[in-house]
Amino acid sequence: QVQLVESGGGLVQPGGSLRLSCAASGSIFSIDAMSWYRQGPGKQRELVATITAGASTNYADSVKGRFTIFRDNAKNTVYLQMNSLKTEDTAVYYCNVWATVVGDLGPRNFWGQGTQVTISS
Repeated sequence: QVQLVESGGGLVQPGGSLRLSCAASGSIFSIDAMSWYRQGPGKQRELVATITAGASTNYADSVKGRFTIFRDNAKNTVYLQMNSLKTEDTAVYYCNVWATVVGDLGPRNFWGQGTQVTISS
């Protein structure tokens, strides 16, 4: 199995920055796409950003130009650098990974437990 441990959430003022991290561990053969999702109060979970194994990235329109997703394959870790934060970025942020477990025939989807990000003055 694959375990995902997120960190880096917290409370910041509007205009501030945070960096989220998500480290994958376990019987990992390979990791494909890594993504960040978020779920704000009273909202559905939405995709924030994705990075493929080839380092191609995709962002939600609402975060383009402010957020950057990147990964360290040696550490099986994905990051989300969040700048110019707005109150509407307040949400629980979830890491999502497509990974192939040793012995499996193909990738499966795994979720982290979530980390709270609160933007408030």
